[in-house]
Amino acid sequence: MKRVICFLFIFTCMGYFCGISPAAEHGGKEHGGHEHDGVKVSEPSAEQIRAAMSEYVAKESKKTGTLDVYDKEAGKTRKLSLIKVHERVGKTGNYYYSCADFKDTESQEMLDLDLDVESKDGNLSVVDVRVHKVGGKERYTYDAKDNRIPVAGGSK
Repeated sequence: MKRVICFLFIFTCMGYFCGISPAAEHGGKEHGGHEHDGVKVSEPSAEQIRAAMSEYVAKESKKTGTLDVYDKEAGKTRKLSLIKVHERVGKTGNYYYSCADFKDTESQEMLDLDLDVESKDGNLSVVDVRVHKVGGKERYTYDAKDNRIPVAGGSK
């Protein structure tokens, strides 16, 4: 838990005090923004999206000390500890997503989770969490246009 809090603190400080703002990575393409009621609205950076994910994990972990996620395929709730949020950020439909590496504190398995982030009125919030990989085995993948596609033998 202390690692998660330290990571968030360092990550937040880097972003705010160093002015670091890399371009978002959506399918490998740059994006400029869109109009909302005739007003140009800029899309969040990859750094802002990753920060929203890290903050979500830290907030949810305060309750039990772990991020508790129900794994439908395994039929159990996994108690997870964050290792790191991946650099790449994609966008599917209205949601941004990125992967994050976690360790199951009970089974010691390594998991890769996808977190979907919604940008609404300038606020970023995690709206869905999915188990993407367990022990390196994918349950689904993404095509060149960031559409989620099932992997043979995995769940949707």
